[in-house]
Amino acid sequence: MRGAILGLFIFALAPPAAAQSFMVGTWYGQGQPENKDAMYVDRMRADGSWRGEYRTCLGGKARDQIQEGRWALEGDILLLRVEKVNGVNAPRTDTYKVLSHSANAQKYVSQGWNFPYTPGRVADDFQMPGCLVS
Repeated sequence: MRGAILGLFIFALAPPAAAQSFMVGTWYGQGQPENKDAMYVDRMRADGSWRGEYRTCLGGKARDQIQEGRWALEGDILLLRVEKVNGVNAPRTDTYKVLSHSANAQKYVSQGWNFPYTPGRVADDFQMPGCLVS
């Protein structure tokens, strides 16, 4: 009985995002609703935590933003529960409809902006590209 209770307790503490999920990993993409040239890196961890790194380039200079929080996949809906933006509490939940996915590519649409995202899988140590002066 004690083992069964312990097993249920451990199961209850398990993260909502299973380690086998296709979302786990590091994803790089380009484009945001307000700036098609913006870049982003989403680091989706197996424990359900998430870090989004966003870069906009203006005159060759990077303007970066970091968002951190939790992620969950409920059917074909991806939920990004933002807890902090640049280290400051700024709670909100962004929702996306997953349209397709493979081991190396995804396509999803933001529910609020109806903007399509198409990130590709990159190495976990991937660093955001720098800004080019055009």
